[in-house]
Amino acid sequence: MLKKIPTAQVTLGMYLQGLEGSWLSHPFWKTKFVLTDPADVKALLASGVPFCWIDSSKGLDVGQSAPEATPAPEPAAEPEPASAPAEESDATPQAPAVVKSTPSLSLDKQPATMGEEIERAAQVVNKSKQAVMSLFNEARLGKAVDAEQCLPLVEEVASSVVRNPSALISLARLKTKDDYTYMHSVAVCALMVSLARQLGLDEATTREAGLAGLLHDVGKMAMPLDVLNKPGALTDEEFAIMRGHPTRGYEMLKDGASVPPSALDVALHHHEKMDGTGYPAKLAGEQITLMSRMGAVCDVYDAITSNRPYKNAWDPAASLARMAQWNGHFDPRVFQAFVKCVGIYPVGTLVKLQSGRLAVVLDQNTTALTAPRVRVFYSTKSQMPIPTQILDLSAAGVGDRIVGREDPATWGFQRLDELWQKAAT
Repeated sequence: MLKKIPTAQVTLGMYLQGLEGSWLSHPFWKTKFVLTDPADVKALLASGVPFCWIDSSKGLDVGQSAPEATPAPEPAAEPEPASAPAEESDATPQAPAVVKSTPSLSLDKQPATMGEEIERAAQVVNKSKQAVMSLFNEARLGKAVDAEQCLPLVEEVASSVVRNPSALISLARLKTKDDYTYMHSVAVCALMVSLARQLGLDEATTREAGLAGLLHDVGKMAMPLDVLNKPGALTDEEFAIMRGHPTRGYEMLKDGASVPPSALDVALHHHEKMDGTGYPAKLAGEQITLMSRMGAVCDVYDAITSNRPYKNAWDPAASLARMAQWNGHFDPRVFQAFVKCVGIYPVGTLVKLQSGRLAVVLDQNTTALTAPRVRVFYSTKSQMPIPTQILDLSAAGVGDRIVGREDPATWGFQRLDELWQKAAT
């Protein structure tokens, strides 16, 4: 029986089904397990989560823990009610009703500026990274993926994207070489949500797109660590091994709980190409589902704009330009929609203005993709830094405009990301 109780009433032996409040305040990345560790109860009580959902048919009910802890003759028998329900939970997945009964995850979807959303997005990125690390590590140990456990993560990412698409997507791009595998999944999740919205897909399909992006690379957890984390270029033999990750990911997700067909498809086919030269099935054109065509674009964009163990990141705008030249790789309609998502000049792009000043892109103007908000900081005429100034290039009376993008390496700018991460209000 499902029951909503104040968090203060939670005790060992209860089956935790769901948590109220923002996912960012939750002490665990998932729910639906028996509380057997006192440290977990302590973390939950200290989290500030106001209410919890428990399932008294799979664990202890309110008021049961104290009476059962009293009898001295049966101390060894007390763990039994907790361990048996845990097995039952794996065999009998719950309907998503309890997940839906925590709507506070998605209540705040009011549009926000980059400056307003950047701090919240940073919290989502940090929590999501930890969640994906736990999820992938469990997968590496052979534990089946429960897609329903991932829904709160997807919902929080989606909410941030709705408020401001650029904030979380841009922050997720700033991954280190060590956390690339995990943060890549978070970034592709966000990109898939944004692309789905741009394509006009309904809310349920958009969430599925986010889930598919989150899980698309789970097959890499079956790859040898020395190959997965190799700091240099892969040999032909090692690349052949890595090409097996889509099939392995499909197999891992197929055995999981509540994994929708779209997520299975994206895991298996996100490396297919429109001209049929991709892998593993060499599908071409309409043989590739829309969701996998979306996954192909999002996966490649985040990969080439991120620092990886064997390659430094490419500039976001330059990456789009290169992707546009890869004939036969992407669905043109999907790619055009993707460009509208991230902007012709994505956040973090170094641009040169007609005035001769250099600026970094802070945020997009959805109605004027060539006129984003920028922070001006350098004069090419004096070859000197200048006082920073924020310009909305689409605003009336602003006489400057972008004449081209610049390579930060050419100018020796090593800390360009700090300029757009500052509050851009």
